[in-house]
Amino acid sequence: MEPFFPELHPNPGWGDSCKLNDVETIITKSTENIGRHCILELYQCDKAKLNDEAFIRTTITSSAKVAGATLINLVTHSFKPQGVTGLALLAESHISIHTWPELGYAAIDVFTCGDHTMPEKACKLLFKDFLAQHFSFKNIEREIPSGIQTLNRKL
Repeated sequence: MEPFFPELHPNPGWGDSCKLNDVETIITKSTENIGRHCILELYQCDKAKLNDEAFIRTTITSSAKVAGATLINLVTHSFKPQGVTGLALLAESHISIHTWPELGYAAIDVFTCGDHTMPEKACKLLFKDFLAQHFSFKNIEREIPSGIQTLNRKL
């Protein structure tokens, strides 16, 4: 398997500190956790709630609060004939929700950094608020690869 291509994602500012040959080492060895990324899929939700932009704004705000995160900005958009997308910019990262009312489905990301946040609590609240009958949940630990923990970025 070929490693990622640095010309597509060059990690600007790292200069020559991170070489292409080091990719396998960097990817496989990691020691410092910087955050958690929860991916939540909700099924058989209340279709009216999935299509209600005001409700989605409220539930994103509540989920950020229960996670212990700081809401910086919130943007939502209602699609015609149906569906809503919401994106909360958090001091700690983000929450995004995309809905398909016709399917009773919502795709949600809750990514938070820092030791004080609890993205899993946000996911539990969202599950309850959308009245979902089923869900799929993945919790990804975001870590700083050991090969770059000591690098100093050039500005």
